[in-house]
Amino acid sequence: MVALRPLTLRRNDMKEKQFKIVSPGSGEVFAERSYASDSDIREALTKAGRIAPDWKSTPLQDRISICEKAVKFFVENADAWGEEITRMMGRPIRYTPNEIKGSFQERARHMIDIAPEALVDVGLAQKEGFYRFIRREPLGTVLVLAPWNYPYLTSVNVIIPALLAGNRVILKHSEQTAICAERYLQAFQAAGLPEGVFQFLHLTHDQVAGLIHDPKIDYVAFTGSVDGGRAIQKAASDRFINAGLELGGKDPAYVCRDADWDYTIANVVDGVFFNSGQSCCAIERIYVEASVFDDFLNDFITLTKKYQLGDPLDANTTLGPMVRKSNALQAKSQLEKAISEGAQTNIPAGTFPELGLPYLAPQVLTNVSQTMDVMQEESFAPFIGIMPVKDDAEAIRLMNDSQYGLTASIWTLDMERAISIGSQVETGTWFMNRCDYLDPELAWTGVKNSGRGCTLSILGYEHITRPKSYHLKFDTR
Repeated sequence: MVALRPLTLRRNDMKEKQFKIVSPGSGEVFAERSYASDSDIREALTKAGRIAPDWKSTPLQDRISICEKAVKFFVENADAWGEEITRMMGRPIRYTPNEIKGSFQERARHMIDIAPEALVDVGLAQKEGFYRFIRREPLGTVLVLAPWNYPYLTSVNVIIPALLAGNRVILKHSEQTAICAERYLQAFQAAGLPEGVFQFLHLTHDQVAGLIHDPKIDYVAFTGSVDGGRAIQKAASDRFINAGLELGGKDPAYVCRDADWDYTIANVVDGVFFNSGQSCCAIERIYVEASVFDDFLNDFITLTKKYQLGDPLDANTTLGPMVRKSNALQAKSQLEKAISEGAQTNIPAGTFPELGLPYLAPQVLTNVSQTMDVMQEESFAPFIGIMPVKDDAEAIRLMNDSQYGLTASIWTLDMERAISIGSQVETGTWFMNRCDYLDPELAWTGVKNSGRGCTLSILGYEHITRPKSYHLKFDTR
């Protein structure tokens, strides 16, 4: 196991500007890094191009073996690297190691397991005198732009399958969790991955735009904001390359009167507040059948009050700080605007300790309207608006009244009802009695301003490969 160790400033030949990783829990500088120089970027692209023929011709089973070793290395270091996540972005330490031990490992291993099936040649019916098939070719060099909120989960969706498909990967991680990119390289080096197949660069936004313009980049995978997605699309607009864009959501939950009550309360509350609400697929608005609205609200508030807001390095803490003071200020502004427009708070002042920003106590809002920003714009924060609805038709209308469409959930014991309503809701993933989870056997995708493209599942491989047709005539008589 690799223990936490002092972090040193990485310098380069041009001594580019430095950036600091400030720990939201303490406000202290956890680490400093330097942005890549122009020569660093050129060298990375050159290395990726140089290794391309060798990596493409490496047998799939050898690629699988390397990726399996890298995943094993990650799991062996999950506790230490989990603590790094806590120090970098503030999620309580009781949860962070499981990002690696749990979903990271699950997703990586599934994409490894299905690689032989996903990447096999597509055979066609026999045709006299011909041999024909379709081969899935690697795209080339894949640029992965990863966010801070789930630094390993979001990036593994692309990195492992991209490498298995024969691509090279350059990872640019969020500055807030930049060390995660270095840990990826450490794991792949330990697994014996040839130099140049996986690399990372610490880049400014302008450098990212310049890199996307470079003809040596063949695909971009981005997870982040809608504005960020627009910037990526603009940067790639003069080139014929694709960009996978996962841009977040304003995910609704619909609680029905026949829901499994205690189970629903526990899971919906967790879906709202886990990671301080800083999840792309967190529940961000709740609609409840009117006949059970009061009961739901009372139980929801009761469970919310049991959270422990505090130092994320304390094992008893269940709700840590938001990632940055600026993010907390933006969320607080949205919350205060809703209150000024008539929303009612249900968590009294003093229920949670006053720790100052970026700590933000959880809040539950009622008397909200669909037109409020708190019900329309992404909050990415530990508060929620809850509304009663009279029937399924109203719930469907309100769930669809959004610029986003990443996930949505229904809480009921009626499977037919769930499927019927799900067919009418505009979303990438429709959950019944579940939320805030990515099943790696299912396609991870969104509609509307939640982005485009697909990761995970066997369909995820289609976006990091291109079809090449082989039309071979062997009988020329």
